[in-house]
Amino acid sequence: MAEVLTDLGIKDILAQFSIEQVNNGASTGGHWFNTRGEKIDSVSPVDGSVIASVNSATEADYEAVVLKAQEAFKVWRNVPAPKRGEVVRQLAEKLREYKQPLGELVSYEMGKSLQEGLGEVQEMIDICDFAVGLSRQLHGLTMHSERPGHRMYEQYHPLGVVGIISAFNFPVAVWNWNTALAWVCGDVCVWKPSEKAPLTAIACQQITKEVFDANDVPEGVSGLVIGGADLGILMSNDKRVPLVSATGSTRMGKAVSAAVGARLGKSLLELGGNNAIIITPSADLNIVVPGAVFGAVGTCGQRCTSTRRLIVHEDVYDKVVSAVAGAYPQLKIGNPLDENNHVGPLIDQDAVNAYLSSLEQAKEQGANIIVEGGVLTGEGYESGCYVKPAIVEAKNEMAIVQHETFAPILYIMKYSGGVENAVKMQNDVPQGLSSAIMTNSIKESEAFLAASGSDCGIANVNIGTSGAEIGGAFGGEKETGGGRESGSDAWKVYMRRQTNTINYTDSLPLAQGIKFDLG
Repeated sequence: MAEVLTDLGIKDILAQFSIEQVNNGASTGGHWFNTRGEKIDSVSPVDGSVIASVNSATEADYEAVVLKAQEAFKVWRNVPAPKRGEVVRQLAEKLREYKQPLGELVSYEMGKSLQEGLGEVQEMIDICDFAVGLSRQLHGLTMHSERPGHRMYEQYHPLGVVGIISAFNFPVAVWNWNTALAWVCGDVCVWKPSEKAPLTAIACQQITKEVFDANDVPEGVSGLVIGGADLGILMSNDKRVPLVSATGSTRMGKAVSAAVGARLGKSLLELGGNNAIIITPSADLNIVVPGAVFGAVGTCGQRCTSTRRLIVHEDVYDKVVSAVAGAYPQLKIGNPLDENNHVGPLIDQDAVNAYLSSLEQAKEQGANIIVEGGVLTGEGYESGCYVKPAIVEAKNEMAIVQHETFAPILYIMKYSGGVENAVKMQNDVPQGLSSAIMTNSIKESEAFLAASGSDCGIANVNIGTSGAEIGGAFGGEKETGGGRESGSDAWKVYMRRQTNTINYTDSLPLAQGIKFDLG
């Protein structure tokens, strides 16, 4: 491992997860491979330090992990689901034990605020708790047969190896959204995390190993391969992986979907968002301001559910713009491990460049800058990844507004007439993840939630676009990919469905009254 170049106590955190002893990027849960792939430096956007380095997994390492996963599946699928749930329950307890150090590592490696880092670990705990209950409810249906003396029902069986491709912005929670459900369903998992956040992945693997070893879980139920897009391509084209769950950009998702679809596999896609809050004349500003500001600047605008657009009625436009813009000078930008700060850094210099390019394009396309952006320099901002959240007055049809920029840029625009005009503007983008309306009119809220209303997978009333609970299915439509993770009946995607008909008579009547007499 490279030397830790920080005085933030990160050495102690790495030691808790024995990360300093791991210099490779592949694991079957039982042991770490001596990988010899390209070296990946984990660079903290907080201060620009190289936290540690990892040798990425090779194709041979990937092959070994998948083979071990296949072996483990033959055993794990036959463990009773409630017993699999008990293992996940113990994982939740272990995550409670490690919540503080894991949350701090998330914050330092990815750059989100400490509160958000701790919140992400809490999401892991919550989905484990959800999955424990689910382990006793993996139910099918019974139905009446048209043939006498027959019983008919359907049941669900595990799929096998589930591939997980996760993004940097939620480096641990999205992995656990998938694994907690997949494991209680009887599947095994192989995870390719973002190469921008390898250390949090190693920490999760180490925590999981503690629990799995104590319960004699077969080696291979939790596999890990760290590396670049080449590993994602291998996984997407691998017929031994019946389901690939991929979180990331729409461009990446289209590539994964095409590869998985070509082999008639299943893909669960959670892709880009271009989320809007509609603000009507009756909206309560005490709700509008914190909802819009947190949605726009939380995680430095790097959530798929971040608020990108405010669609404000002309009657309250000036008042809303003044209130939201007036809140921005109160934002404290800096080290995310300092709980006094609201906004941390962007993930890396590429993200900063995309942010600056988007602001320049907005100006070129005729937008008006209400709150100026820019890169922060000086003491505390040495990494070059700290930027000022910006507010831009724009039109919905502008090319830059139609595009998702993973940065704290909020586009604000005006609508007139009824709420149906605002809904049309909201829906008139390629993405369809999260949406919200701020209103005290039941007619407006119901119109927003109707079939002719929001076309997004998530539609909220009087809360923002960001901050989903695990009890509901999470995902979106259109270029967001159509996948659903987390709560509700999202578990069904991790299983194969089987219809069973049992004849308990001495005759063989055929369906639909067909006669087949052999004489």
